[in-house]
Amino acid sequence: MLYQQITKNKRKTVILLAIFVIILAIIGAVSGKIFYNSPIEGIMWSIFASVVYLLIGLANPASMIMRMNHAIEIKEQDDPELWHVVEDMAMVAQVPMPRVFIIEDDSPNAFATGKNPQNSCIAVTMGLRKMLTREELEGVIGHEISHIKNYDILVSTVAIVLVAVISFIGNLTCNVFLYFGNIFSDKDDDRNANWGWLIYLFMRIFSSLLVFSATLVQFALSRNREYLADAGSVELTRNPKGLISALTKISTSAPMTVADKSSASLYFENPFHKHGLTHLFDTHPTTKKRIERLEKM
Repeated sequence: MLYQQITKNKRKTVILLAIFVIILAIIGAVSGKIFYNSPIEGIMWSIFASVVYLLIGLANPASMIMRMNHAIEIKEQDDPELWHVVEDMAMVAQVPMPRVFIIEDDSPNAFATGKNPQNSCIAVTMGLRKMLTREELEGVIGHEISHIKNYDILVSTVAIVLVAVISFIGNLTCNVFLYFGNIFSDKDDDRNANWGWLIYLFMRIFSSLLVFSATLVQFALSRNREYLADAGSVELTRNPKGLISALTKISTSAPMTVADKSSASLYFENPFHKHGLTHLFDTHPTTKKRIERLEKM
């Protein structure tokens, strides 16, 4: 059952990333047709912009994210139990030992960052250390180690970049079409002017729908990676009860006070405990759904 869950989540990730690429290709093709009368050229420019954005996005070091969240690096002597749990989980997962950080916050939470297993970090709050048992701690650390092993930071960065590129190309196409397309020229008659407005309005709506769709895919991808990391934690610890207990405690705690809002999706549980009515814009699945899946393993 566990293997099937992991396989299903990985397959879903591939499908979601494929949808991203399709959306990017569509808006690139439309833009290429308008500017160059060549959809292929538009797609090539879209790919180029994505690569540039991705390189910029991956240039941010993990240490910067740690500073944004007021995390302080520790050594083995500072917290031997935490250190050994991280070390054990990394060894079982066959990934390098990540750097370990502590966040001075009473709310229990944790996150992992780093563009690859060789340059990774794990941060836990003081609240997590005080509240969780060793069994629960192993479940949380196993979850974060799974994020590192699965290259989830890279996947998240790719998703963010693709949304940004889709939004950029869409806005650029609409603005260029508006200001340099001569669709509102004083020389045009009323009929041409009206058609120009209609075409511009269509492009704006079309672009907005693509960006909206890409954003929904991004959030769905984030939620799916959380399920995958939960399953990965159970694979490492062979103990879903520890993770279930940790989820229950963390979800009922007070929100964090020092967490950076832009890093919310990285945390084990949303540090601000905000879930939308439809859950379409949630970066994390609800605790109830996560526990239900864990209980089936």
